[in-house]
Amino acid sequence: MNESLLKRRTLLKGALAALAAIPVVTAAGRAEAAAPATLDPNDPTAKALGYNADTSKVDAAKYPAHKAEQKCSNCVQFQGKATDAAGGCNLFPGKQVAGAGWCSAWTKKP
Repeated sequence: MNESLLKRRTLLKGALAALAAIPVVTAAGRAEAAAPATLDPNDPTAKALGYNADTSKVDAAKYPAHKAEQKCSNCVQFQGKATDAAGGCNLFPGKQVAGAGWCSAWTKKP
């Protein structure tokens, strides 16, 4: 009977330790999910739209309509504040674009 009680205690200790670890694992997962990945300029959609993380480096020959004052942070698609260094974009779900970036879908915020 003593062996049975000892096995039960060991099992309960293991179960309690596992339960205590759940919030730690969950919090780590949330922290990872809270920070979306930065958009890779080589992403197929980014390439198709001519995305550049720095509006001053946009190829003027390829995009003659581009103007220096056009940047992601003042585009209607940008989901952050105008002063944010990076933010979400409706065109690139789950990714962050540079506030100083630009793509050919740029449309001025009203």
